[in-house]
Amino acid sequence: MKHSLRVLSVGCTALVAAALLATTGKETTISTKPIADEGPGYAIETFEYPLADKILAEKNIRLKRGDGNITLADCASETGLLVVFARKRDEICFKVTGSSGWLTLEMPAVYGIRGSATQTAQVDMTVGTEAKSFDVAKDVFTPVGEVTENEGRDHTLVEIRTAK
Repeated sequence: MKHSLRVLSVGCTALVAAALLATTGKETTISTKPIADEGPGYAIETFEYPLADKILAEKNIRLKRGDGNITLADCASETGLLVVFARKRDEICFKVTGSSGWLTLEMPAVYGIRGSATQTAQVDMTVGTEAKSFDVAKDVFTPVGEVTENEGRDHTLVEIRTAK
């Protein structure tokens, strides 16, 4: 079967070349290489955040990887967004979709998070070599990071996980 398809393909290609020569008067080169044996390339999902370099340059937020259910959003675009509060910057908002989601990032000096209207969240933060986790309720401001301890050390937000 494979052989007869190749013969048919070569025959059709020769007919097309002859027709082009007859109508244009110019010799034409057409490849007779079979494409069925090559197969398509592979798409491999790395979960890297799209346009992360641009966002880092513009907003000084390093968005690393995620499942696409937590995405950076314009705070004025809609209500019910997850909002992150950090020193020396405007509020940063994330749209939360799906039944669950995750996003790894680096955002320094975070002191509070208001949960999205539809999902609870758990956020992981680092301070030095120490890791801390905080639960964030739906649509409620939750103090996190430096405001939760006496030392007032800068805490870096490193992961957001959401669930309904």
